[in-house]
Amino acid sequence: MKEKERIKHLEDLKKKAFLGGGKERVEKQHQQKKLTARERIDLLLDKRSFREMDMFVTHRCTDFDIDKKKILGDGVVTGYGKIDSRPMYIFSEDFTVFGGSLSKAYAEKICKIQDMAVKNGCPIIGIKDSGGARIQEGVDSLAGYTDVFLRNVLSSGIIPQISIIMGPCAGGAVYSPAMTDFTFMVKEISYMYLTGPDVVKSATHEEVSHNELGGAMVHNTKSGVAHFAANSEIECIQQVKKLFSYIPQNNLDDPPFKKSDDDPDRKDPALDSIIPESPIKPYDMSEIIRKVVDGSEFLEVHKHFAQNLIVGFARLGGRSVGIVANQPAVLAGVLDINSSTKGARFVRFCDCFNIPIITFVDVPGFLPGTVQEWGGVIKNGAKLLYAFCETTVPRITVITRKAYGGAYCVMSSKHTRADINFAWPTGEIAVMGPAGAVKILYRKQLKEAKDPEVLEKRLITEYTEKFANPYITASKGYIDEVIVPSDTRPRLIEALELIENKKDTNPPRKHGNIPL
Repeated sequence: MKEKERIKHLEDLKKKAFLGGGKERVEKQHQQKKLTARERIDLLLDKRSFREMDMFVTHRCTDFDIDKKKILGDGVVTGYGKIDSRPMYIFSEDFTVFGGSLSKAYAEKICKIQDMAVKNGCPIIGIKDSGGARIQEGVDSLAGYTDVFLRNVLSSGIIPQISIIMGPCAGGAVYSPAMTDFTFMVKEISYMYLTGPDVVKSATHEEVSHNELGGAMVHNTKSGVAHFAANSEIECIQQVKKLFSYIPQNNLDDPPFKKSDDDPDRKDPALDSIIPESPIKPYDMSEIIRKVVDGSEFLEVHKHFAQNLIVGFARLGGRSVGIVANQPAVLAGVLDINSSTKGARFVRFCDCFNIPIITFVDVPGFLPGTVQEWGGVIKNGAKLLYAFCETTVPRITVITRKAYGGAYCVMSSKHTRADINFAWPTGEIAVMGPAGAVKILYRKQLKEAKDPEVLEKRLITEYTEKFANPYITASKGYIDEVIVPSDTRPRLIEALELIENKKDTNPPRKHGNIPL
């Protein structure tokens, strides 16, 4: 074979691989408002930056006559490229080839780039669109899945791992996204579940659709399995790019710095009156966040799940920060099972990847009731406490209003090794609210009083004047400074500069035993 013929042969093989499962299946993919595996990669990565690996790999199965049908690439496109000039490894499952089902050879392709990503300190992105295990391969397919899962675990906390669900993700396939750092889903086309609607019906007699069982909004609102929901694949890809603008390449790098035109000394007088006069009146904590951060830009994570706690990424003076904040506009900002788990997961991600944490506190306590207690609110609340105590990244806390009881302890208090703790003059730090405290402290007097209501009202007023402020806590050194609310942005930026080279360590050990 002459050189020109060899090159033509290579080009013909590439064309064949690019066809995936064939024109008909590609057209069907498009009819379902879905892009193909390679189209998704082209949209996500910088133009002409993608380099495909293992394009000519095929499966090795000989059972059920499947050896008579081999397609180049075997259902997954793998390789590397760049996002905003930063190197990334990527795999994209191809539903047009055997329904995207995973074979041993397919798994080996993914494992290869997982290993390369760790060795080279680069993030890895997995685009999921698969019917699950390739049944014809039996246990080999299960072995392939587990090989991928093992690498998810061993890579955790070393490189960022992102999952994008662009179609079905069923059975054992769901465990990989569950172990990665962030999961994106697209409304109407993304589905995740261990057992599909047919199995559910036969086992429990429940009638449920794919969307009702494991659609994007189910996992964004109910289960918390997914972190982002998009209206289209293109919008989803934009969300992924936005996330990468805040996070580093690996656990040894710093997050990307982005110079901001927003004046670091900017003050916002509106913050001085944002806290309502009534201690029980709600307000929107996200307003405070947006008034403080660079350019009012805030990428909220888990936006639709456990909305009584806000988590997400922003910048202060160009530095990427993770933000954790109680949301008084939802359930008065209480902590509960779901919000504690949500917060703990986010805090641990920030700590893994050297992202400073800013915590805004307005928390009246933990949500009471049998549902919470029987559901393990103690254990789940301890997850958030554990996560904050374990962190070694720079941490700044701002108490805007209430910080009561155990929730004060949990929300990045000075006692959890937070570096700088501010409070606004409206801050209230106490074991519990004035009304509850009076009923306990003056139970006997109230019982014996001629007019208990008048006495109770007077005692609540006295207790509020004495304890519903940040100054007693500040006098003990648990609050470093009481600041004017409008000064919050410059004070946070100044504090971040002060503690950016902070060094803190945990005791030597194999790993802690977080209360899972």
